[in-house]
Amino acid sequence: MRKPLSIFKIVFILALACSFNKAAFSQCDTIAKICNKHVKLPFVSDGQSYRSLLLNDQAAEFQTTFYGGATYRIAGCSGLTDGNLVFTVFDKDRNVLFTNTAQKNAPFWDFKVSSTLDCIIEAKLNPASGSSSGCAVILIGFKQ
Repeated sequence: MRKPLSIFKIVFILALACSFNKAAFSQCDTIAKICNKHVKLPFVSDGQSYRSLLLNDQAAEFQTTFYGGATYRIAGCSGLTDGNLVFTVFDKDRNVLFTNTAQKNAPFWDFKVSSTLDCIIEAKLNPASGSSSGCAVILIGFKQ
């Protein structure tokens, strides 16, 4: 017959789980601050920070709408240096509109939208960086 877990063990396990969760969010906060250097005037942030903790070969998907007539900048970061995140922008039919792999994993992309467009942004860790896990951060800015 198994013994039930003591209150001390349950509290310890919950505290340990919370500390890992806090460390993951802290990592994402740091990366978002680093990534923010790419969304400066004349671009203004849309106020959102798209974040995901990635392990191994996982991919995160973020959905957004770009409005016709506006000029945008997408910035993508993971880690403390540029080039650690591979991001691809798809239209709603999964046609590739842009991938930063064709630009040596550039940390941002500027583009103008002629008509309103629903998009999917996919983010993956750069396999060449050697990281098996990390936080992916995507920031979007628009020109005023």
